[in-house]
Amino acid sequence: MGSPVCEAFGRNLRAMRKSKGFSQERLAHEAGIDRSYAGKIERGEVNVTIEKIYLFAECLNCSPKELLLDLKDI
Repeated sequence: MGSPVCEAFGRNLRAMRKSKGFSQERLAHEAGIDRSYAGKIERGEVNVTIEKIYLFAECLNCSPKELLLDLKDI
């Protein structure tokens, strides 16, 4: 597994994706990444760039801050 920060981000991303009714495949397609890479992000196996955080937020119609909410508890 990755770091606690990456794992928390992945949990937030997955929760936001599901709350918006997106499949992992749809989010990956809209973000221009491979579905397997999206899975690794959601499992906290990779550290994403700030650019990707903003891209995911744009795809999910939320603010980047919403994807980072639980990170303060780490």
